[in-house]
Amino acid sequence: MDEQRARALLAAERAEVQDLLTGTETAGQDDRSAENETGDIADRAQPLAAEGMDDAIAASLRDRLAVLGRAEQRLDDGTYGRSVRSGLPIPDERLEADPAAELTFEEAADEQRS
Repeated sequence: MDEQRARALLAAERAEVQDLLTGTETAGQDDRSAENETGDIADRAQPLAAEGMDDAIAASLRDRLAVLGRAEQRLDDGTYGRSVRSGLPIPDERLEADPAAELTFEEAADEQRS
């Protein structure tokens, strides 16, 4: 994949993930402030459950930002588009679908099976 195309895809995804993370963190803050409101016990449980979900989603989004950062580093190092495990080329079709892909499709499938 062309380096310019890869950088554009990574930048676009980074912006999208960062926006989602900001929204999720705001929702988490709202849920935390809702805990302080009065109401019956069921009403107080709902913000706690939502807060836990927000925290889990935020952690997942932060993980994705880290993956994107590693892909950007591989671009800088000249190793982008190659498996971090085997060094084999990752097909452009896979990189179009997931510009931060670290493994070939076969390696990723093997990893999920184990």
